[in-house]
Amino acid sequence: MLENMFRTGFLIRTTHTVLTWVITLILFLHNTDLRRCEEHGELLQPILFSLLVLLSVMLYFTVSLMDPGFVLTDTVKSPQGLSEELEVMIPQSTPRLRRCGYCLLQQPMRARHCQTCKHCVHRFDHHCPWIENCVGERNHRWFIVYLTVQLVALLWALHIALTGISPAATWRAWLGLNGVLAAALGLLGVFSAVAAMLLGCHLYLVSVNATTWEFMSRHRVSYLKNAGDDENPFDRGVVCNLWDFFCVCRTVVWEHAYNRNSHTPV
Repeated sequence: MLENMFRTGFLIRTTHTVLTWVITLILFLHNTDLRRCEEHGELLQPILFSLLVLLSVMLYFTVSLMDPGFVLTDTVKSPQGLSEELEVMIPQSTPRLRRCGYCLLQQPMRARHCQTCKHCVHRFDHHCPWIENCVGERNHRWFIVYLTVQLVALLWALHIALTGISPAATWRAWLGLNGVLAAALGLLGVFSAVAAMLLGCHLYLVSVNATTWEFMSRHRVSYLKNAGDDENPFDRGVVCNLWDFFCVCRTVVWEHAYNRNSHTPV
């Protein structure tokens, strides 16, 4: 039963939720700006901060429980069964689509099998152990929204924690006054650095229309390994890439995009 709990992500999600609200409670109980505002009847900041934390938790569960774009059926016919129209749209120079050796389904371009989730995922980016879910075509934009909200909440909490540190004559007295708050401050600092790094990396990859898997394993990706180091057949420019990623909600047939941007004439 314990193994099944780990597999479903129950313990990870519970740990995230409990840790979030414990740190929030610490910030409210210590002599920080939040508590001082409450004592003076100024409730705007405490309410806004609590709502931001609640929003971050809701986004966490949204990304964690959302279908990242699992490939559940053969969405592309085998080369022998291609219609005349598809034969024109997918020239001989296009890398042949492969059948997954694990789930035995035909993998669309940019899809990859996740051995943790036991499925192939459309536009696979990576499997995130903290959300215990893949990041793929359907939830990638929500993952970035979550990172953004989480980073804002962490930086605000970091500032609030700093306002509660009290001076003392000795180290022992200082630890007695600030020990718990200092521990929360350390966790907030680490989480803020990680969230900022992840957000920066993902925004860069989105701006060039690449995934973490493609960026880290370019030499193993069939449709990229023969391209130049700076060549990306899916890159349409920063503005178009960002617009398509954040504003276009649909499953993209990447084979068509690959052909359209390929230098090989159709």
